[in-house]
Parts: sequence; structure tokens; C-alpha cells
Amino acid sequence: MIEDLAQRTVRQACKAGATAAEVTVVEGDEFSVSVRLGEVETLKESGSRGAGIRVLIGNSAGCSYSSDLSDQGLGAMVAQALDLARVSSEDPNAGLPDAAELGKFTGDLSLFHEDVSQLRTDARIEMARVGERVAMAADPRINNSDGGSFGSHTTDHAFANSLGFSGRYRTSSCSLSVVPVARDGDSMERDYWHTAARSAGQLESPEEVGRKAAERVLRRLNPRKVSTQRVPVVFEPRVARTLVSHIFETVHGESVYRKASFLAGQLGKKVANEMVTIIDDSTMPGLFGSSPFDDEGVPSRRTVVIDKGVLQTYLVNTYTARRLGMKTTGNASRGLSGSIGIGHGNLYLQNGTTTPEQLLREAGTGLYVTELMGFGFNAVTGDYSRGATGLWIENGELTYAVSEVTIAANLRDMLMGIEVVAGDLEFRGSVASPTILIREMTVSGQ
Repeated sequence: MIEDLAQRTVRQACKAGATAAEVTVVEGDEFSVSVRLGEVETLKESGSRGAGIRVLIGNSAGCSYSSDLSDQGLGAMVAQALDLARVSSEDPNAGLPDAAELGKFTGDLSLFHEDVSQLRTDARIEMARVGERVAMAADPRINNSDGGSFGSHTTDHAFANSLGFSGRYRTSSCSLSVVPVARDGDSMERDYWHTAARSAGQLESPEEVGRKAAERVLRRLNPRKVSTQRVPVVFEPRVARTLVSHIFETVHGESVYRKASFLAGQLGKKVANEMVTIIDDSTMPGLFGSSPFDDEGVPSRRTVVIDKGVLQTYLVNTYTARRLGMKTTGNASRGLSGSIGIGHGNLYLQNGTTTPEQLLREAGTGLYVTELMGFGFNAVTGDYSRGATGLWIENGELTYAVSEVTIAANLRDMLMGIEVVAGDLEFRGSVASPTILIREMTVSGQ
């Protein structure tokens, strides 16, 4: 059992000279298939096992990992971590969490469902085929496809440290996506739709995925260019979530203590419109950012990051908490290799009460963004500039497709300018947002 393996390895490290140690052990299975024009293009099924260790000798840390879980392999991993710790510089902030901070969320998180691993291979392939087939049958202008794909994962995760903490949990996930290509004269466009869940029974049907993918690609045909202007900009949920990800970059503890975030030193201050409440919650049943404890053995929790526009906290692990004079927020994250970083749970912009249709009427005239390109965001200054594709809003209604534009502003102003938040929040990953309306941004076109 991998939890026993983690505990034994911790004891082995301490016996070999570590003053503190923590070990993560992970086992997993992965499946993926992609289908194009009805034919299987790729199919992969694999399993993996691995362990990672962090040891401390005083205030000096060393990390190592191994995919060999034999006694010999784990012994070599421990020895390598100790060797690294002996030559590492001391850091007074290094160390495990305080023992009082350790624990587990005890509610039912519904992270593992047997139906994912029980799906037959032919059934998984058929789901991808049906999704693609429905999309291509929706309209004669859809005459090609980048394919349909189905993927699934199951993972068994265990963690133990020298303070006596030990825990284990299992997760499952699966997803289905379809990417049709449409053509009308000289205009050729592609778009996609996808569904993801912890349980196969919670996925949208292949027919629904194909239908939505078709709708989305057809509305992108024959796009127009628009003149450069300052107008309201609406972000649909699929792209609004990227703004939430940018906010995570700015409240990330390491960015804050390094002064690499424009939100450093802003605790307790208004940083966004009062419509904006950002929550990080690792205790939401069945979602992708949920777990009973973080990667230091600190219990998962619900943390309000921004409350009605006011910055309440940064997201930190034990190390960055000490650097900032805080307590850990339970956001430690690590892979098997490397040192501990910071991750989020289910990070989202809280729902509003407006319908998406009402929000469009509030916008009047402007740009409805459905896709973003590039990585034009600077967390230090807040400068934001990205390529965008979408639909033009006239008199509160979606009209024609728009492409080859750039939207630009500063994230400080964008957060203050979020005037309307719709009530259509839906999680398709660990970051989510409803539709939002930003009162004014620069749309650069022709």
C-alpha cells in the first residue's frame, strides 16, 4: 500500500540523518484516444508509479525523486536527497509546517468514481466518434475536423512526513472534446467544445458536445475586422477564467514576496469593483481542484481571496507564509520532483445574479470575446494585451463574427471596470468564471 511505503521512506530518511522529511507517492493510469474523420489516429494507455522526497538537515533542504519503488530505488532516492541537503545553503524559513497546522478535510469530496476505469476501450472510442460525427452532420459547411478525443486518468496519492502526518486519497477524471472545421467560401474556421468530470456519468453526452462544437464553429464564419476603438468588452466563461488565472499569478505568495506582483503590499485595500469576489476552495465535492489536504499535509479549506473588491489574503505555502509573516493557506503544491510550490484549489469568480442576455443588453455595443491568443500579461505592472476572436455586440445582441483584433488595458483597471457579473458559473476545470462585462477596453483592429 502506497501510504505505508511513504511512511517507511520517511522513517528511512530520518534514520539516515534527516532532521525532517516528507514523502509523496503516486500511482496512476492514463488513457487517451483521438479520432479524426471517424478513424482512430492515436491511442495510448499507460500506468506510472513514482515517489518524491524532501529532506531537511537543520535549515538546509534537498529533494529527489524516483520511479523505482523497490527498496534499492527508494534508498538511492533518500541518499541523493540527503547529499543535496548537505551542500545546500541554510534558509531560516525552510522546514515543515507546524504540527498544529497539519490535518485533513473530513467531508466526502467525491473524487473517485469506479465508472471511469470500468469504461471499455471500444466505448471510449465510440464516444469520440459520435461527438465528431454529430458535429460534422450539423451543417454542410462543416466539411472537415481536427478530431474528437476522449481521455481519462485515475490516480492514487499518498503523503507522509516526520511529524506523524499520513494520508491518502484517490482521484478519477475523464473528458471528451470535439474540434470541427467549417468553410464558407474563402472563410475557414475551427472551434471546439469539451466536457470534463470526475465521473463518466457526469459528462455531457457526445451528441451534446458535437452539437455545441458545431454551433460555435459556424458562428465564427465570415469574420469582419473592426476599427480601433474603446468599447465595453464581454468575456464568455471559457475566456473569463483566464482573468482569474492572472489574478492567481498576482496573489501567488512567491510573486508577492519577490515584489513581482502589482498586488504586493495591497492587503486590505480595494483592488477591484465590488462586484468581484474571488474564492479559492479545495473542499467542493467532485471538482478538479479539490483534495483533503495540500502537498504539505495541511487541510484543505475555503479561502476568500478578494471580497467585494477588497484584497483579503495571498495564497501561500509554509515557506512563503514565513517570508510574508503569514500562516499557510493550505496551498502547497508539488510534483514528484523539485521543491514545493504554490497551487490553487477550485479558484473562481463568484456568481452574480444577472443573466448573460441581460449582461449583453448592459454592454450595448462592444466585443464579446470567445477566444484569446498569446500570453500578453505582466504581473508586475498589470499590463494586458492579447489577440482576440469573438462576436460584435450591437444594441445588446450578438451580430457578426470578429477576428484579428487585440484587446488591451491594465489588469488594475480591468478589475475595477468589471461592472456586471452573470450567474452562469460552471466548472470545466479547477479555474472558473461566469460571463463578465468590463466597461471599457481598447480594441485594436484595422
